[in-house]
Amino acid sequence: MTDSTRSPSSASPSSQAHPSPLVHLCAKPDWVRAHAYGRLAPESLDEVGFIHLSALEQVHIPANAIYRDRTDLVLLEIDPARVPADIVWEDGDPPHPDGMQFPHLYGPLPVTAVARVHDFLPGPDGTFAPRTTLD
Repeated sequence: MTDSTRSPSSASPSSQAHPSPLVHLCAKPDWVRAHAYGRLAPESLDEVGFIHLSALEQVHIPANAIYRDRTDLVLLEIDPARVPADIVWEDGDPPHPDGMQFPHLYGPLPVTAVARVHDFLPGPDGTFAPRTTLD
């Protein structure tokens, strides 16, 4: 089953079972544009029905797969209590070899749900290192 055919009601437990901060990776201009609308609604919301999120310790996985060498990224630290839509932990597409699941937000991300914004820069080789802290 692909991500686009899943529904939040048939998926894994909510983010409350995962203590790590939830984050969303996006380009700075996208975050600036979100303020004009009061919410972030990237293309993935229309394409697959959810916004891709990550736990802090796994954000380097999609960053290296999609954003290698990018220096215009920010990491949005999300307060799940301020998110009115479902956040569901599900397999990625393709599934991670270790069975790791990723949080998916089934609705737009209100800018008021973002607690802090952090610059997210790659190392000298263009890759993103695993993180355990936001500072």
